[in-house]
Amino acid sequence: MLQLNDDDYYTLKRYQDFRAAAECVAAAFAGQPAVRRVALFGSVAPAPRLEAGRRGRGHFHDPKDVDVAVWLDGATDLDRLRKLSAQALHRLWDEKQIGVAHHQLDIFLFDATGKYVGRLCHFNRCPKHKPECRVDGCGTLPFLRQHDGFVFDSVQSLHPDRIHLLFERH
Repeated sequence: MLQLNDDDYYTLKRYQDFRAAAECVAAAFAGQPAVRRVALFGSVAPAPRLEAGRRGRGHFHDPKDVDVAVWLDGATDLDRLRKLSAQALHRLWDEKQIGVAHHQLDIFLFDATGKYVGRLCHFNRCPKHKPECRVDGCGTLPFLRQHDGFVFDSVQSLHPDRIHLLFERH
């Protein structure tokens, strides 16, 4: 039987909390007609596993955030998605005392063909006139955030073996 120290316990709890946040946000997004599909990807998508460590003791990867992919069918109100995401995280706290901050949830947006278009912005206004809003193309569509020099590798990051599907509209 694996004996967990405090660090391992809290790391595994963070995995659970991040997964719960992704599921809660996916459920909120499912009510939006333009949302076609929602998937969990990145470091939290697979089950946690021990990684080799120094002195022969393994450790679990410590996730810092949760990555969610959202495929949209046509133009949608991204401010509405932003609000739904925030409300879902508040509900998660109110109902289950699971605290995940909005900045710990990265929502990657894709068009119906699967082309990456940007991330959902967390700011309450667009543009917010912060340094990150000055990136070329940021806010062209309100609340669609761009990151300078960022290129999303869909083939690697969204490989079917590396994602956990949370919602799909048929």
